Amino acid sequence: MAVGHEKRRNHIVTFLPGAASTILLNIMTAFEEIADLERRFLLQTYQRYPVALSRGKGVFLYDLQGKRYLDFVAGLGVNALGHAHPRIVKAIREQSGRIIHLSNLYYNEYQGRLAEKLCNLSGLQRAFFSNSGTEAIEGAIKVARLAGHRAGGEAKCQLVALQGSYHGRTFGSMSLTGQDKYRKGFEPLLEQVTFVPRNNVEALRAGVNENTCAIVLEPIFGEGGVLECSVEFLRECRAAADRYRAALIFDEIQCGLGRTGTIFAFQTFGVTPDMVAIAKPIAAGIPAKEEFASAISAGQHGTTFGGGPLACRVALEYLAIVEEEKLLENVSRVGAYLQQELNKLLERYAVKETRGRGFIQAVALDVPARPIVEQALAEGVLFNSTQDTVLRFLPPFLLQEKHIDKGIRVLKKLLGKKRRAAAQAV
Repeated sequence: MAVGHEKRRNHIVTFLPGAASTILLNIMTAFEEIADLERRFLLQTYQRYPVALSRGKGVFLYDLQGKRYLDFVAGLGVNALGHAHPRIVKAIREQSGRIIHLSNLYYNEYQGRLAEKLCNLSGLQRAFFSNSGTEAIEGAIKVARLAGHRAGGEAKCQLVALQGSYHGRTFGSMSLTGQDKYRKGFEPLLEQVTFVPRNNVEALRAGVNENTCAIVLEPIFGEGGVLECSVEFLRECRAAADRYRAALIFDEIQCGLGRTGTIFAFQTFGVTPDMVAIAKPIAAGIPAKEEFASAISAGQHGTTFGGGPLACRVALEYLAIVEEEKLLENVSRVGAYLQQELNKLLERYAVKETRGRGFIQAVALDVPARPIVEQALAEGVLFNSTQDTVLRFLPPFLLQEKHIDKGIRVLKKLLGKKRRAAAQAV
């Protein structure tokens, strides 16, 4: 109920105490309707948190009630520029008014420019645009198999991947994923895949041979818990690939495009692959060396939506913003501050280990991580959990030290409650 009076064109409304309750009830009803529709009509493949987000600005998101949340998830790394970046909004608005989609039967003015930009940034020679990260991995496998057959015949088709890795949910990418929980129930997958432990040089040497066509790895595991490959291991991967004329493929779908403080994560480690799969904030692509890119010809691979004018224009704008707003410097500086503050948790809280660098970091807990994420919602902070006991941080590149301070305060509060509860239970 509302009462008020009107004077000329000005309308003043005063809400009675019951009005706030009515508004809140309407919002709760709207949320339940959203959740109910999903329960009834969507495949139940996600364990969603009990919040419906309606808009965002910068490093913050807002729910239906207008409550603000500090975002340390960034759409699992997709929203590297935060939410509603004005330049991205402008590019989307302008391009959507011109043309959104074209078949790859025709040229558009942005695809070649973006391919050139990615090749110049990576030092590789060619690119292909697909719809997602998992499709980028699929394309890379196909190129590696073709190049392998050309170099060593049909037998040169074997793949080497890492235990604990994650590359996607299609059959090819699942076949390279070294976690049983993602593979179970979908077998048989691709044959001829050998898994070796991360950073085990001897196992790598034993796993690669003349029939290996590709070594596929994440320089920093994402879903696997933010675990880094050592420089020594990556160098041995490079040497083994060269020795056996195999492709070295880096999956930088989560750790690439600026998240380590360099555009490509491999530039952080100083080891250059033959192909690198990227996605998340830029759409998707596979910059590749000519030696392998030349193995594929017209009709052997394709895509319906990859490389469209809207996606390519936005990708070019993304790269321009990262450069012009000096966001890589921000990732390095603020990322070091985040690492410093997370390390301080080791002294007093249920934190066993800190991992990562830049804006891909994590803490390994000795308690389940999901309850911490759920409790943080009430505090207005979005965290992410993976591998049961790992809290993962993939914030927007715009994040500042003051935002980290708030997130750490909330984390300390929640971990402190866990610590006191555990002490009382003894």
